[in-house]
Amino acid sequence: MVRLTDVEPELRQFLEDYECPDINTFAWQTGPALADRRVALISSAGLRRRGDKAFSVHANDYRIIPVEKRNELVQDHVSSDHDRTGYQQDLNTIFPLDRLAELAVSGEIGSVADYHYSFMGATNPKEMRPAINQLAGVLKADGVDAVVFCPV
Repeated sequence: MVRLTDVEPELRQFLEDYECPDINTFAWQTGPALADRRVALISSAGLRRRGDKAFSVHANDYRIIPVEKRNELVQDHVSSDHDRTGYQQDLNTIFPLDRLAELAVSGEIGSVADYHYSFMGATNPKEMRPAINQLAGVLKADGVDAVVFCPV
């Protein structure tokens, strides 16, 4: 993990001055037990399937990742501060589909959703709101009642 003291002074100052929104960390409502929940992953790694439209810098939309197509994933998120080595060796380091499947098999979660989603990192969250609201409806229609956020 990079520490602020290890980055260039200009980037450190930018990060220290960056205005982050307050996020309510309390659930809006209680739901079923974890063992009964259908779970999806949402990533900020800029993941997409080969052939899908590439993410642009600061893109505010998302890509759909079907479980059975996970071997087709490429990563558009690039940054001099982002090391891809782990991802290139094991997708689970940034998008833990295998770990989620193991949790379902062991009964710790109810099921794994058929579709998962990825946004581009380093995008202003306020600009992502329309896509996030739309995705919330998609997740609800798919019966997903829990998500695991996988920030990169």
